Amino acid sequence: MIRLEGISYSYAEGGELFSDFSLHIGRGEAWTIIGPSGCGKTTLLSLIAGMIRPVGGRIVIAGETITRARPRTGLVLQDHGLLPWATVLQNAKLGLKIREYYGPDGVHSPKDMETDRTRLEKRVDYWLEWLGIAGFRDKYPAELSRGQRQRAAIARTLVLQPDLLLMDEPFSALDAPIREELQKVMNTFHDESGLTSVTVTHDIEEAVVLGQKILVLGNGNNRNPVIIDNHLSGSVDKRNDSEFRDSCSLLRSKLAGWNTADTNGAMLT
Repeated sequence: MIRLEGISYSYAEGGELFSDFSLHIGRGEAWTIIGPSGCGKTTLLSLIAGMIRPVGGRIVIAGETITRARPRTGLVLQDHGLLPWATVLQNAKLGLKIREYYGPDGVHSPKDMETDRTRLEKRVDYWLEWLGIAGFRDKYPAELSRGQRQRAAIARTLVLQPDLLLMDEPFSALDAPIREELQKVMNTFHDESGLTSVTVTHDIEEAVVLGQKILVLGNGNNRNPVIIDNHLSGSVDKRNDSEFRDSCSLLRSKLAGWNTADTNGAMLT
């Protein structure tokens, strides 16, 4: 699904974040990316999203070399980005309205995009219902809780039927009970849809809960990926189990022990 082929990227004012960095993410896999602040987590997500371009190498998604944002990639940010003057329903339809404006040009919208308004209305209703916010469809963002606003942002993305879902710390601003509830929602969604997903997080437990594979980035120049193969993905209700705690401890020790000399990469199980 996603291939990073020898990419390099650096900021003008800082050192190189990625150098000849390669990675393969299979179709239908759920990945999380974790690492210290400033290590390049959000940068890597932005590269995959096509919002920025690598200095060297290339990124290929579904056989297409990425040079700009692609219409089938969905993006959910930490700041939900809802229009404050629009209702939940209007926010959920925003992407569809933009697609309608451009039409099926293959650049801003998929060439095979749905155009039947009745089916699109049913799709919006389905996701609002599935995410538990159908009863708030006429409410404005200021009238919602943080968790409800984030559900609305997720609905806005899912109504576009992406084949790739990218999320940048989507639940970090939420209280623990709400965060765990939404983690469970996204696990259920992944199980039912088989959608490919990549989630950036700074939370160790969230990385274990959401990621079938966990990519660990370090400060300095990331060359070879460090990947943890995680069979505990989806275990929201097993946080107190010894195996879950052991996995978190493994990830914590890997993060604590990471340094710029550790660039050989590893597959941990």
